[in-house]
Amino acid sequence: MLWMERRYHSLDACLKTAYGKKIYKIALDGGMTCPNRDGTLDTRGCIFCSAQGSGDFAMNRTLSITQQIEKGKHQSRRIAASASYIAYFQAFTNTYAPPDYLRSIFLEAAAHPDIAIVSIATRPDCLDEQVLKVLCEVQKIKTVWVELGLQTIHEQTARFIRRGYPLCVFDQAVANLQAAGIPVIVHTILGLPGETKQHIFETVDYVCKKSIFGLKLQLLHVLKGTDLAAVYEKEPFPIYTQEEYTQLIVELLERIPPDIVIHRLTGDGPRDLLIEPKWSTAKMTVLNGINRELKRQDTWQGKGVFHEQGSAAVQTHDFIHAE
Repeated sequence: MLWMERRYHSLDACLKTAYGKKIYKIALDGGMTCPNRDGTLDTRGCIFCSAQGSGDFAMNRTLSITQQIEKGKHQSRRIAASASYIAYFQAFTNTYAPPDYLRSIFLEAAAHPDIAIVSIATRPDCLDEQVLKVLCEVQKIKTVWVELGLQTIHEQTARFIRRGYPLCVFDQAVANLQAAGIPVIVHTILGLPGETKQHIFETVDYVCKKSIFGLKLQLLHVLKGTDLAAVYEKEPFPIYTQEEYTQLIVELLERIPPDIVIHRLTGDGPRDLLIEPKWSTAKMTVLNGINRELKRQDTWQGKGVFHEQGSAAVQTHDFIHAE
């Protein structure tokens, strides 16, 4: 199978299988804010968030959605004119606006002939019935994905990072989206202060039992100007070395069912803002290191899952390593 070039079910391989070609992502800014910033829940945002609300690589919000897409298309001249794209609404909370406004920007993206998928990053507590109706309307035109920022299942950590909602809200959001036929991608952060490897295993195991479409495993970044940076400066907490993080990812992949698409294994932090871990800026080096370690240990995504299932392990091992 194509996706086993890296021994895990990567997003790139998944899209090449589905569309027969590479699909590129354009990060968009829909002009929204967040209940964690406008005073509804808090004014400070999550403790790790930069001023851009996790949209550090998104387009300029003063441009229309169509203009942002066109600008994103032309950022690299190496991309073929016939390429297709994911319209990724990334900055802040992308369902935190009146339904009519959401309908207008999502439909504008979906109407663009070069957009194959509309992917929307949001909070589980910003998905009421009216928003779900809008998403279902857009789904009739183009594939819609919703990315939920969970980060952790552990309430003590959730309070520390100022997430602002309990785990049951996430559970309900996943159930509602799946009932509507909308694929769910879950965002987790690895290396949050106070969390051990076991805490991370518990978060990933919990999420994987929900039959989600995709998973983002995000390395914690300490960015300048965030409250997390202030905490780190006052009382430094452990930061993964590259070797420790590589081994953590290997162990996590073994626990993740192979049908779940891995949308991210590390993450990007703006170089001018990144305090730690500095090694993460060499993204391809990190990914290649993970792949080499998977091969060295002769392991793959879901290996642990299938060991628990007995004879299914042999069948799946053959499937995973098929060319």
